[in-house]
Amino acid sequence: MTGYEDRFWSSRDGLKLHFRDYPGDLEGKPPIVCLHGLTRNARDFENVAQVLSPRWRVICPDMRGRGDSEYARDSATYNPLQYGEDLLALLEQEGIDRFVAIGTSLGGLMTMGLATMFPERIVAAVINDVGPFLEPSGVERIKDYVGQGRSYPTWVHAARALEDNQGEAHPGQPLDFWIGRAKRLMTLSNSGRVVFDYDMKIAEPFLGYDVDDQPDLWPAWEALAGRPVLVLRGDLSDLLSAATLEKMLRRLPGTEAVTLENVGHAPTLDEPEAMDAIERLLAQVP
Repeated sequence: MTGYEDRFWSSRDGLKLHFRDYPGDLEGKPPIVCLHGLTRNARDFENVAQVLSPRWRVICPDMRGRGDSEYARDSATYNPLQYGEDLLALLEQEGIDRFVAIGTSLGGLMTMGLATMFPERIVAAVINDVGPFLEPSGVERIKDYVGQGRSYPTWVHAARALEDNQGEAHPGQPLDFWIGRAKRLMTLSNSGRVVFDYDMKIAEPFLGYDVDDQPDLWPAWEALAGRPVLVLRGDLSDLLSAATLEKMLRRLPGTEAVTLENVGHAPTLDEPEAMDAIERLLAQVP
């Protein structure tokens, strides 16, 4: 039993986009919308969604070019503004006016952007290991691997490759952990090889991102004021520094911050401390 229904919506430029819809007993509560990172997909939230969905409706979209969503015709549309527009089309289809956002990395930036444009729609937010300032070292690390298009003969080979690339972010984890990560991030190709489950062209706009000329996202962060907000940070993160997190807390008083030990970018949200913090946030949702 999957616990979810595979469903679809259409972007305004005609792409067929996929989302997982985990039903729940809403009782007047807003749904939870989970927004994944740059190279991730809806499967990234499967454990969180399974835990929460008996009590909440949980929606996990595949952004364009990821998972079971169609690839974009124009790689320039792989950008946060377009992802936000796609999400608004999904919310319109489902008749969702208000929701709880859980955003990992890129998904956290999307959450802040949506709060700037439509502050009344986000009733609470979890921002997972990202902030208004991105550490250049983390951005450069992501640039080193995004869009590489590697493939592997077996899931074990894929898991070992992930461990080689991401082991510093999740030190000491067993093979089962990395196989689980591989099955979230990758898929079987038509040739039977294991490949990353995203369009390699998502790298094209990202590789042009200038870490020395970052946009001012602090107003977007402050747009989350007036609602419950949780920030999760891995203490080994190379994208969200401790100093930036401290500044975020000063600029948005009342925000809860949880730093997860021995975790880098990005926490999986399967960590007990992360799940406990998410439950505390949800208890505050009106």
